[in-house]
Formats: sequence, structure tokens, C-alpha cells
Amino acid sequence: RGCARPLLSSFAHNMAPAKKIQKKKVVKKFAIDCSQPVDDGIMDAASFEKFLLDKIKVNGKVGNLADLVTVSREKAKVIVSAETDFSKRYLKYLSKKYLKKQQLRDWLHVIANKKDSYELRYYNIHDNEADEDED
Repeated sequence: RGCARPLLSSFAHNMAPAKKIQKKKVVKKFAIDCSQPVDDGIMDAASFEKFLLDKIKVNGKVGNLADLVTVSREKAKVIVSAETDFSKRYLKYLSKKYLKKQQLRDWLHVIANKKDSYELRYYNIHDNEADEDED
């Protein structure tokens, strides 16, 4: 019955040492185009950028961005780059939260215009009076 021990040790001895797998850094880049409301003067892209910087959570903590997440702005476009797991849906959630805080949620909504970007657009409201005049 002593043969089980040498068999087990020889099995463990023949295994290759575990190699550490290094993940290459994947940078996810998302853009939010605020050009329509910014051009009309009802929204400020700088305050939206600051809101995102203050509210984005990394590893469950607000203000824990470090070098993992960067928020930048090009005119009326806010760009979020993340070197960690980051959801585009989370960005939509934060955008809607900002619109609600600024009381713009009744006029603007967040729409995905590309795979990696959102756009803030006005709701399409058709005038009922104009339709009635045509009848």
C-alpha cells in the first residue's frame, strides 16, 4: 500500500511550474457627444466632465480613478478612457444621472450612435397642432 505515495510525488514532480500570465493592457475608449445641447447653451461640457470625474467608481470606490480611468474633453465631446473593466452602460447610467441633476432629462436622452460612443439628443416631439391643421 506504500506505492500510492511515490506515484503521487512523481506526478507533482513532472508538472511544469505555473507560469504567470500577464494580461496586456486593453484600453477601452468611450465618447459622449454633447454638441447639440452645448451649441444651444443649455448644457456645459466642462461641468459634465467634472461630474464624471467625481462620480465614476473604480473597484467600488468613488474618486479612486488613479491612472486606470481618464476623462478628457474635446470641445463638446467628453472622452472616457479606461484601462480596467469598464462598461459603456455605466457611462449611459451616469449621463442620465447628470441630465436628471441638471433638470434636462425631459428634453434630452442618451443614444448610442456607434459601438463605442453615445450622443445626447433632443426628443423628437411632433406638434399635434400642425397635424390638425393639415386635416
